[in-house]
Amino acid sequence: MSLLAGALVFLIAGQSAAPTPAPAVTPTPDPWAPIHFMAGEWEGQSEGEPGSGTVKRSYSFVLNNKFLNETNVSTYPPQPKNPKGEVHHHWSFFSYDRARKALVLRQFHQEGFVNQFAMVPSTSSNTIVFESEALENVPKGWKAKETYEIVSPDEFVETFEMASTGAYSVYSRNRFKRKVAR
Repeated sequence: MSLLAGALVFLIAGQSAAPTPAPAVTPTPDPWAPIHFMAGEWEGQSEGEPGSGTVKRSYSFVLNNKFLNETNVSTYPPQPKNPKGEVHHHWSFFSYDRARKALVLRQFHQEGFVNQFAMVPSTSSNTIVFESEALENVPKGWKAKETYEIVSPDEFVETFEMASTGAYSVYSRNRFKRKVAR
């Protein structure tokens, strides 16, 4: 073998032994990122159609961290706007629909209402909007919207709006503060 051929074999062998750079891996975004801050215990004030009241809420990841579960108790004492007062309970579950690549919110209210919302794109990183896809036990034609305005990691405002036709109107606005700050 000539010196040139030997050098060529050595060069080729050396190149094949050189490590091939791994393809760039794009990290998969966390689908829970927009609402992950909610996990924990919250307390706040409520204003709206039922009057003025207090609200207690808990969010926790359940079932192998596949769902974010919300439990809510809103208490409205007797007042001119609501002479009998009321205590309202509802449970909610947030899930991630892989096919749509969207967060979905399902609410179950003590009155028998079941609301299903899907998260819609927002123009602000501090605002999360869910618009109704289906409302169960509600007159036909109604729609609803939940908007979460993140004030800080330990404070947010939730606005629930409804409409039968045309523009939404505010039904209730809850201002939450984390029970135990991070």
